[in-house]
Amino acid sequence: MKSLDVCLLGGTGFVGRHLVYRLTSAGHRCRILTRHPQRHRQLAGVGCTVIGADIFDVASLRNHLDGCDAAVNLVGILNESGSRQGFRRMHVELVDTLVAACQAVGVPRLLHMSALNADAAVGASQYLRSKGEGENRAHTRGQPDIAVTSFRPSVIFGRDDSFVNRFAALLRLPGPLPLACPDARFAPVYVEDVAQAFATALTARATAGEHYELCGPQVYTLEQLVRYIAACLGRRKLILRLPDWGSRLQARVLEWVPGKPFTRDNYLSMRLPSVCRDDGLARLGISATPLDAVVPQFLQHATPRGRLDALRRAR
Repeated sequence: MKSLDVCLLGGTGFVGRHLVYRLTSAGHRCRILTRHPQRHRQLAGVGCTVIGADIFDVASLRNHLDGCDAAVNLVGILNESGSRQGFRRMHVELVDTLVAACQAVGVPRLLHMSALNADAAVGASQYLRSKGEGENRAHTRGQPDIAVTSFRPSVIFGRDDSFVNRFAALLRLPGPLPLACPDARFAPVYVEDVAQAFATALTARATAGEHYELCGPQVYTLEQLVRYIAACLGRRKLILRLPDWGSRLQARVLEWVPGKPFTRDNYLSMRLPSVCRDDGLARLGISATPLDAVVPQFLQHATPRGRLDALRRAR
């Protein structure tokens, strides 16, 4: 297989780190564009070039994309933080800038991270509408020069995720856990499966123009997921199921908390089941990894007993 030069936007994030390791292991060369290259020196150790760059500047993007065989866009935010970190800027305007830069220097391939339920016309939330518009623009504005493939994952889990680990942290706090949207449905997908989907599509010409929904093999409600995490941690926890009005109230309050742990836009996104209608992993020849195969191991290492056992094994 030919080694490719791949430029990644968002390559220092959760999915990006896993994808970079997979691509470099396959012999590909990666350029990772980031605002803070000094924070990600460990990625240079796996054969990547980590470059400080303004990804919203067309001239800068052209310079760093020049000579690349493919670009990967993994940039996404769940919540807005001012005009410079708004949904439209991050999910739509950036796509326009990236596509224009790819066309200017002749990059023929683009892999784009979208989201399950992304829909520019009737998305339930600003997040989903902006993700849908960005995905549409990646496919339409790239024609006919760029072969575009997009991916729509459900919630992604893995050892260093921000989903399972966030609820694990909440479950360790004293007192009951008031849970908004307890009946929201998800089909959690393993980060390594998502990375494999990108890596497979990179060199498979038949994936050009396709949209792949990525889900794990099982569907859970949010309450079931939280109770499962609690069981893995060995925690007995009173979980308070909030009614719809309580979920909306919690969102109104928490969106003013630093870090915005839950917002009204998150609430609107969660009203739609994050469940695949089409098995994109199977279409790519990938067997979906169940939650049970991964989560208990990394959560048990996070408990005091798990850390003690690890120290004993290391002696």
